[in-house]
Amino acid sequence: MTGKFPLFYIFLLFSPALFAQITGTVTDEENLPLPYVNIYTADGTRGTTTNEEGDYELKISTPGTYDLVFQFLGFETLRKKVDVQNFPFRLDISLKAETTSLDEVTVNSGENPANKIMRNAIAARQANLARIKEYTADYYSRGLWRMENVPERILGQEIGDLGGNLDSTRSGIIYLSETISEIAYRAPDSFKEKIIASKVSGNDNGFSLNSAQESNFSFYNNTIDLNAKIVSPVADYAFNYYNYKLEGAFYDDTGNLINKIEVTPKRPKDKVFYGSIYIIEDSWEIYGVELNTTGEAIQFPPIEVLTFRQNFKYSEDYGFWVKISQTVDFSFDMFGISGDGRFTAVYSNYDFSPQLKNTFSREVLSFAEAANKKDSLYWQTVRPVPLTAEEITDYVRKDSIQEKRNSKVYLDSVDAVRNKLGLGDLLFGYSHSNSYEKEYFNISSPLFGTHFNTVQGWNSEVDISFRKNQDDSFGKYWRAFSNINYGFSDERLRITGGFQKKFNNISKPILTASGGVEAAQINNTIPISERLNDITSLLFQRNYLKLYERRFAEVAWQQELFNGFRVFTDLSYQQRLPLFNTTNQAWRNRENVEYTSNNPLQPDNYGSAAFVDHDIFKFNFTGQINFGQKYMSYPDGKFNIPSNKYPTLYLAYEKGFGASVDNYNFDQVRAALRQDVSLGNKGTFKYNLKGGTFLSGNDIAYLDYQHFNGNQTRVGNGSYINEFHLLPYYALSTNGNYFEAHAEQDFKGWILGKIPGINRLNYNLILGAHFLATETNKPYAEYSVGIDNLGFGKYRLLRLDYVVSEFEGNREGAFIFGLKFLGILE
Repeated sequence: MTGKFPLFYIFLLFSPALFAQITGTVTDEENLPLPYVNIYTADGTRGTTTNEEGDYELKISTPGTYDLVFQFLGFETLRKKVDVQNFPFRLDISLKAETTSLDEVTVNSGENPANKIMRNAIAARQANLARIKEYTADYYSRGLWRMENVPERILGQEIGDLGGNLDSTRSGIIYLSETISEIAYRAPDSFKEKIIASKVSGNDNGFSLNSAQESNFSFYNNTIDLNAKIVSPVADYAFNYYNYKLEGAFYDDTGNLINKIEVTPKRPKDKVFYGSIYIIEDSWEIYGVELNTTGEAIQFPPIEVLTFRQNFKYSEDYGFWVKISQTVDFSFDMFGISGDGRFTAVYSNYDFSPQLKNTFSREVLSFAEAANKKDSLYWQTVRPVPLTAEEITDYVRKDSIQEKRNSKVYLDSVDAVRNKLGLGDLLFGYSHSNSYEKEYFNISSPLFGTHFNTVQGWNSEVDISFRKNQDDSFGKYWRAFSNINYGFSDERLRITGGFQKKFNNISKPILTASGGVEAAQINNTIPISERLNDITSLLFQRNYLKLYERRFAEVAWQQELFNGFRVFTDLSYQQRLPLFNTTNQAWRNRENVEYTSNNPLQPDNYGSAAFVDHDIFKFNFTGQINFGQKYMSYPDGKFNIPSNKYPTLYLAYEKGFGASVDNYNFDQVRAALRQDVSLGNKGTFKYNLKGGTFLSGNDIAYLDYQHFNGNQTRVGNGSYINEFHLLPYYALSTNGNYFEAHAEQDFKGWILGKIPGINRLNYNLILGAHFLATETNKPYAEYSVGIDNLGFGKYRLLRLDYVVSEFEGNREGAFIFGLKFLGILE
């Protein structure tokens, strides 16, 4: 609904619910509202949850006598029989705090009773997990994200009001969304969600980002995946991570003895939770959880605290306890931006004996037709958790101004403010928007684009682009782009430009046509950044960057032909010329150190070239195969889901033909296999295997050799399983057979987290190995041990490795200093 009927929302705010006929507020004994109380009929056919303000709406509209259950962790479960004859029917409830007692627990001398309970719970973990090996259910979710006191600028860049989401205090809800879904699950990882209804505040064409699969957290699993693998309090190895204390026990309303266990980490810096877990005596099932973890634990610094609350109820039909609600609260604070948020989930209508034949496919999420067109009356009818006053206000405000915010007058006024030229634009570049027409112009800063190399000397470049979006989801566009570069030492102006069009957001076909003149790296995988070469050249007289001139015209195409298989192909004509040093300028002249030539084959011969001038046509084809790829189907796009269950395979063919030098024609085939393998609480193992051969290429141009990603700067670039740390950039380039392998084990605190004192630093131990074999050289190998997550407080942007290389009987060792933010500076 747009802003045409805001009075309806206001009426909801000040009047009883129209359709949820049993309503009320749940409070504690001090009359304070209780959020997330579960309310359901004793037969389990109807249920709801209180919102943040303690209000609830139970969807009952037929007169009769109902036995209602009010359940909330830490409070006595209350059963209330009510005779409902007239609607709306209001029932306010006050819950008493649960009185936990140790009287019901037999404590043997010298034994911690909590340990016995948790051992039983751990022993029953797999059996309890097997009970939910497959099911279908109805699912409701709500996501909310607030920001507070947002600064007007960060690093000189104006933030604005984030699309009208911030008020005059620079605070507000920036995301509010709801979904109604039908879900199906089969262990271990088959999932299917069909979103029946989707609602996004302020966007009546929007589709919610809430996903049932992403909120499918089960503490019966050994670990919970939250960027890092966080160990569950009932994991098989939980006693290695947690201390337990029995806070007390109580009987629920049906006579089950519930044990409240305090969970505390043995080592606070581990990948762990802290809080309370409730375990049912005898069945050793989970009754509820109130568990917290931190951004430090999940190694995502902006997050401060994540709080999980799960509530379960006993299913008479199936004979075990099932999750009926879950909330995940989070708070964040970084770069002066703080806030909080919440994701609420309610499960109902479980079927644990479903007929799931042909239910599952690679598509894990889809939308029903017109899912985002449900009106407010529909939502009021089906929403199991009532909106808070704040949420209603947000819907009212954003829906009422949506039409205005999409109008030309409003968008032009916003653009007028954003498009003003400021001093910061000289450093960071300038952007100009015409939001109504979906047109965007960008020009980079020549100051930030200034670099130094021995071929061009000081050189400055400017990137210019114009983009026209052809839909609201940015999945269909065209853009024109250009790069202008001038070298002050070689006095050369080089210009490239092109045109690109993306046709849709499903298979994502992209056509690019480009051409011009550029100074390009001999190794086209760009092993050294320009910014880093600036430093090594001017301060240390190490000019690692090697360039040639490329005059070209190129057409490229990429598209996902079918799920899991994407192709990249290009055809180009190239005129290629060698370049030579034109300057020896340096800020610091070091004794016995000189710049090398621009020819990697003859570093001391300044007038030599690695190849002769020539023309050539080149064709490249690469197929990327993501085995078992799953995806989400939105009406406005297909979104693939990264998975570490299977590797990604790359198959490539490259051909050089029509060369003006006959020997420069060639064919090359290559393949690569890459995967990140999750090892639970033991971290992540990554590998990258690559190999290839030249079918014809004995005397080809040096440019077309297979070059490997070496490193002579002692600075890591962040791509640790795609580079060698100590290999000189062009030392082992080949035009024959080759094979390289990279592997890395990141223990994510599994080892260092157990060492007293060191575990407080929250560092990660990483072991690595790298191997290269070529047809013409003996094997090259590297071995490394590193520490990641270095830094202070929330700013963990550093990594340090010690690397040993072995080649032809020689051994070399060095420290590699990793800067995770290096790419930002490019």
